[in-house]
Amino acid sequence: MSTTRRAAVVAIVVCALAFTIAVPLRTYLSQRAEVVEQEDRQEQLQEQVERLEQRKAELSDPAQVEAEARRRLRYVMPGETPYIVQLPSDEGSERQPVRGDGSPKRHGAWYEQLWDGVTEGE
Repeated sequence: MSTTRRAAVVAIVVCALAFTIAVPLRTYLSQRAEVVEQEDRQEQLQEQVERLEQRKAELSDPAQVEAEARRRLRYVMPGETPYIVQLPSDEGSERQPVRGDGSPKRHGAWYEQLWDGVTEGE
């Protein structure tokens, strides 16, 4: 055989091997990336489980449950007088939202707001 034919046969064999190896290699690499991603997800979930177990242990104490109820739900014990202190920063949330023209926004059904918007110009 001539060297040209040998080179052609070698090239064909190399290409065939490359194509034979390329698909499984691509599959292997994509699966490895997916495994790494799933391991990261597993670590995140494990950390979340640890936080939730710690929270569960905290809430097993009746004093902690009572403190949470007082803080979050504003519960008071019988005989106690509840007070709510309104700070200046809380005032802003009580005000009505203002439109661009300086008038307060109306709260109500959308059709009432639409009708008010139509009749406002009269």
